[in-house]
Amino acid sequence: MSMSTYRTAVVRTPGAPGSIEIIDVPVTEPRPGEVRVEIAAAPVNPVDLGVAGGFFHAMGLINQAERTGLGWDFAGIVVAAGRGVELTVGTRVAGLVAGFDRDFGTYAEQLVVPAADLAVVPDGLDLVAASTVPLNGLAAAQIVDLLGDAPTGGNRLLVTGAAGAVGGYVASLAQDRGWRVTGLARAEDEEFVRSLGADFTARAEPGWDAVADGAALQEQGLALVRDGGAFVGVRPNAVPAMERGVTIAAVVAHPDGPRLDDLLARTASGELPARVHTVMPLDQVDDAHRAMAKGGVRGRYVLQPWTHD
Repeated sequence: MSMSTYRTAVVRTPGAPGSIEIIDVPVTEPRPGEVRVEIAAAPVNPVDLGVAGGFFHAMGLINQAERTGLGWDFAGIVVAAGRGVELTVGTRVAGLVAGFDRDFGTYAEQLVVPAADLAVVPDGLDLVAASTVPLNGLAAAQIVDLLGDAPTGGNRLLVTGAAGAVGGYVASLAQDRGWRVTGLARAEDEEFVRSLGADFTARAEPGWDAVADGAALQEQGLALVRDGGAFVGVRPNAVPAMERGVTIAAVVAHPDGPRLDDLLARTASGELPARVHTVMPLDQVDDAHRAMAKGGVRGRYVLQPWTHD
């Protein structure tokens, strides 16, 4: 890798075969409050498949003239720090880059980000595992914030997609706020869902006090909430219409260094699961996207832009 440029994966023509290109771009120095991170691991998320396929371009959420960056979360090592930053070179960190409309992403060898958005990766948690926490962990924590504390006498929460990346975190974290959690998932995922401390169902009936819709069932999920209950979705661009006095919200995952710090600590201690399916080099990004699109895998595909001992 040249010191003056680094490689990053971008989309120029969304939806076209082989739409993902790996290009060289100039290295930039961090400004005050920023750090430059050498990325060790960047997970593939469903949202990235949507970006590469043109879904979000078609919705008008992406307006990049030349290229669109791929990748939302990452873990790596600080290699340069701007003024006013406490993080030192060599520190292992993880973080989230939010928003669709950007010409850079975490599928890259390097990234410049605000230091306040990052969390230090605890000793004993490897960078690949740490990279899988920021997007889905923060989305889940922010879903639980939207739900708030469970009302007395109305604490029955159904988590759809409870074996999935976001749903699994919600099932764990919501219990801290007094919710009695039941996870909706496939029958073969029952053992995993129960391992999170949740009850399990493979087929849900209406009448729940609240639904956290990790599976993006949308109107089907809303129909499971009792009158006057609460629904939190994961698609802010397509929030179901309000009905029957149900409180409706949708999460927009955003960086939160202190909250991520807590999630990484819980992952390091084994309280939250870190689920890695396979690690692939950045050059195989197309293969990783194709494999993820097939589904059926609970763990994450993680891209590795560089390899260190």
